[in-house]
Amino acid sequence: MNTTRKDGSLTTKIAHKIATVEFGHPASNSFPSQLLERLTKELHALSKNNAVAVIVLKSEGEGAFCAGASFDELVAVRNLEEGVRFFSGFANVINAMRTCTKLIIGRVHGKTVGGGVGLASACDYVLATDKAAIKLSELTIGIGPFVIAPAVERKVGLSGFSALALDATSWKSAQWAKEKGLFGAVFESAIELDTEVALLSEKLASYNPDALLEMKKMLWEGTVHWETLLEERAAISGALVLSRFTKNALEKFKK
Repeated sequence: MNTTRKDGSLTTKIAHKIATVEFGHPASNSFPSQLLERLTKELHALSKNNAVAVIVLKSEGEGAFCAGASFDELVAVRNLEEGVRFFSGFANVINAMRTCTKLIIGRVHGKTVGGGVGLASACDYVLATDKAAIKLSELTIGIGPFVIAPAVERKVGLSGFSALALDATSWKSAQWAKEKGLFGAVFESAIELDTEVALLSEKLASYNPDALLEMKKMLWEGTVHWETLLEERAAISGALVLSRFTKNALEKFKK
């Protein structure tokens, strides 16, 4: 059942060395700042948990996987400090996923927008359904997908990222995402998806934990500078959201 809590929900279940982290929000599984903070802290905790070998990241329901950051909070940004803090939410989550000592498997069951695409891109491996179309719509409101760009580009390449970011009104299919390397496999139903997620996570959890850790390090080699890079990108977005263009675009979107 989907959560009705305004600040969203975050639950973690650990069984057989697999930690399943599920997030949810009434607004298409979007992320208010508080929920992003909770996810960041949870990932840091699981990184240190010796009872966990693999993390599965998923969201509630059968609709959207993730609609990105909270639109209401975006509209409410009044100054640069608030803007930087707002966009630092996904920066912190991506860096937590990057530095986490556990491999993270993404379960993407539905449409994904903006920060949600960044979240999927920061997973070490993603399984999805054919309903999992993706879109980066940030340019349409006068900002850009700057914070998540390194994670997305790392998976789909510069040409794939530019296609997503510049064609900001178009959805790219799950098959497109698979061909570009964002999704490892695409399935026709959520039942098939869950079966494959369970099989993969169980296999990984049975492997040598030292080997899994070395794989994690190798997969994220060359990204240490993201700690400051994503903060710098958050500052760019934080300034742009205060522009008259973006304020007008957000007002039109609200109406």
